[in-house]
Amino acid sequence: MRTGRPSADDGAKAMLAFILGYAALLGALGLWLSRRVESAGDFFVAGRKLNSPLLFSTFLAANLGAGTTVGAAQLGYEHGLSAWWWVGSAGLGSLVLAFGIGPRIYRAAVEYNLYTVGDYLHLRYSRAVRLLTAGVLWLGSLAILAGQLLAMGLVLNVVAGLPREWGCALGGVIVTIYFAAGGLWGSAWINLFQVAVKAAGFSLALAWALSSVDGFSGLERRVEFAALEPERYLSLFGIGPRGIVAWAVMLIPAFFVSPGLLQKLFGARDERTVRRGVGLQGACLLVYSFFPTLLGMIAFVRWPHLESAGQALPHLLAHGLPTWLGGLMLAAIFSAEISSADAVLFMISTSVARDLGPALFREEMSDRQLLLTGRVAAVIAGALGVGLAIWLDSIIAALVIFYSLLTVTLFAPLLGGLFWRRPTSAAALASIAAGVPTTVAVHAATFGQGFGVVSPGLAGILVSVVFFLLFTRRRPADKD
Repeated sequence: MRTGRPSADDGAKAMLAFILGYAALLGALGLWLSRRVESAGDFFVAGRKLNSPLLFSTFLAANLGAGTTVGAAQLGYEHGLSAWWWVGSAGLGSLVLAFGIGPRIYRAAVEYNLYTVGDYLHLRYSRAVRLLTAGVLWLGSLAILAGQLLAMGLVLNVVAGLPREWGCALGGVIVTIYFAAGGLWGSAWINLFQVAVKAAGFSLALAWALSSVDGFSGLERRVEFAALEPERYLSLFGIGPRGIVAWAVMLIPAFFVSPGLLQKLFGARDERTVRRGVGLQGACLLVYSFFPTLLGMIAFVRWPHLESAGQALPHLLAHGLPTWLGGLMLAAIFSAEISSADAVLFMISTSVARDLGPALFREEMSDRQLLLTGRVAAVIAGALGVGLAIWLDSIIAALVIFYSLLTVTLFAPLLGGLFWRRPTSAAALASIAAGVPTTVAVHAATFGQGFGVVSPGLAGILVSVVFFLLFTRRRPADKD
């Protein structure tokens, strides 16, 4: 059922026209930037030429997506200030990546000319580990791609009256065009532009929305009347230890083992760029995490009986901001979802071309074949993502699927391989084979609740680590 203002409304028409023009601009910019993409190295790792501003912006753009905008506002609407932990955990994971894991894996990427995390797993373990992780993560990545496109569809439906399916398709087409054309090099420059739009949109929208409830003190007073448990709603720890641990376990590791983020890092100029670019965006995430949380809380005190908490941010755009600011905020959200979508397309297409392609064709591909395969994989993944987005109903559910699979699959093999020389291919395969089914089984048995503070994801990680250790030999063995 269509919600929000009808499509005939002048404000809705203006916003729709604005976002269509903005989408066309992104597509045209991507095609123009693609002129610089002449090799697989340009497409996969931007020729390893990304400086600190470009690395910062492409990381921040990737991490500000459906879950950190529409999804985070939904959680703010439901849980109050403690929703900070949803995005805050991502910031903490980014800092671990910047100063712990990132520089170490970057050195290996440069030394051995690695393009993907699959390249690293093959180098460290075996082809079997590479193929298994690529297959699992390819399926899981479609869930987060669908989550970004679903958010676009929901926002455009509420704000501009566009049918949800059309909104999903619009986002899918635009992101596929500019990423398939320009790869990491093109998307990094587009992300720089998108981050500027996001910063302006969210900063102005939060200032305006706060003024509408008489500032922080006014928000606090209104919460006392609207919320069932005002003290919990206004507490940073309101969701309790169980909720904080569940989000932290799922999200902190996901942001330092994600292939999409690690492979963006491979495009940096040097280790200093990795620390500065990734570290600064991690710090920005810690601050930004308050923005969608507060916007969700403001939506709650103004409209406490929305049909769905997922409508909190779109409803605020449609009914709580002037048309000009609503249009800018709509562009900011569209930028957020589409930039995260291009990061997922990057992860999927490079993995298919580099990790699965040689196995399917049973031979190493030339540079030209690798570039073509990456682009074709991006187009196919974009189409599948649109279809899945139309079928799914919940952004948060889509992201939980991805983050759980991602963390459990890569946690033990990636960290064990980077910091310990003893583990072998058998240990990596055993950890994945045991951890992923455990996660699924605990999720099914407890309806996603887990056992106390032990979430399905944490159960999977613990089991995968145990099996990783059990199958680790005392002495290093030759790789397959």
